[in-house]
Order: sequence, then structure tokens, then C-alpha cells
Amino acid sequence: MATQSGTQMTRLNAGTAPAPGFVDGGVHVFNEEITLASQPTTDIVEVARLPRGAIPLFGVIETDTSLGAATVAIGIAGATGKYRVAAAFTATDTPTLFGVGAAIGAALTAEETVIVTIAAAALPASGVLRVMFFYAFD
Repeated sequence: MATQSGTQMTRLNAGTAPAPGFVDGGVHVFNEEITLASQPTTDIVEVARLPRGAIPLFGVIETDTSLGAATVAIGIAGATGKYRVAAAFTATDTPTLFGVGAAIGAALTAEETVIVTIAAAALPASGVLRVMFFYAFD
């Protein structure tokens, strides 16, 4: 049976230190609260700023009010579904993980402002939507 190594272990075994965020980086969270106020589909909401070199891990979305017919995507300008493709979110008081595989686990080459894009219908008139974005950084 052969012993194989992942990318970071290969670097360590070769005596090359991986970037700190991949092995010894601290986990950080950008915890944003959005007061629901009938935001229309033409609006975007900024929910996080991730520094250059941050390694996105996952996000958590949670609301105390069903978003009804509205759909929300989480991403960046030019790639609005980078972290969560547009979808309805009707589960209340249920923290739910999100993250698109292609966008998770790789260091950012530039700072990113993470946005929520609203589609299909306006957000509810009242309530709270919380978006928590977890990332490694050193």
C-alpha cells in the first residue's frame, strides 16, 4: 500500500513551508446582520470584506423570517454566485452552511467585498438575516 500526501503535506515533507493560512492560520469570521426592510431586487447588500490571502472556508446563513419568494446569491461583483448560487431561503432559525466547492479552500489573490444579490422578489418588510463568513488567515 502506497502512502500519498495532499498538497500541504507534500510541501511539508519536502521541507517547504506552506502559506500560514493553509496549516497554522487562525480562523476568522465576518459576522454581518441585515435588517430586512423590503430591499428590492435592484439592491445588493455588502456583507463581508475578506483580505488578500484569506482562505475562504464556509459561510453560514440564518434568518428569523422566511425570505418567501425572494432568492439570494452570495458572491462578489462580477460573480454574484461565487459562494452561494441564487436560491430561496425559507428555513427560519436554522443556521445553514453554504459554500461553492470551486471558491472554497484557495487563497484570495485580492481583497474581496462579499455581497448578497437579491432576485425573484423583494426581501420581507421586517426581520433579520445574518450572514457569517468563515476564513483562515495569518
